[in-house]
Amino acid sequence: MMDEELLKQKVIEILQTIYDPELPVSIYELGLIYEVNVLPINNVQVVMTLTAPGCPAAQSLPVEVDQKLRQIEGVNDVHVAVTWTPPWDKSMMSEAAQLELGMM
Repeated sequence: MMDEELLKQKVIEILQTIYDPELPVSIYELGLIYEVNVLPINNVQVVMTLTAPGCPAAQSLPVEVDQKLRQIEGVNDVHVAVTWTPPWDKSMMSEAAQLELGMM
């Protein structure tokens, strides 16, 4: 049985490999992931947003997150919720992402 902290770490590692189609930065570094919760029996819950409601990835990104997280050994179930509150803005990006996109 995998430790919840370890599983959460693995989830974050996977999230760092999923990129916004329009930016060369992972959705994690962009600050699009609001919450990662590991619930009993290794159910993973992710609350995320997108850079804009009309974002072409609005359909594909949550599905990609869901599919990739299900591939982690030990994960029982995955629930990805998309929220628009609070709305995403550039201040939520990590420093690394801001540097990469030349915003600093």
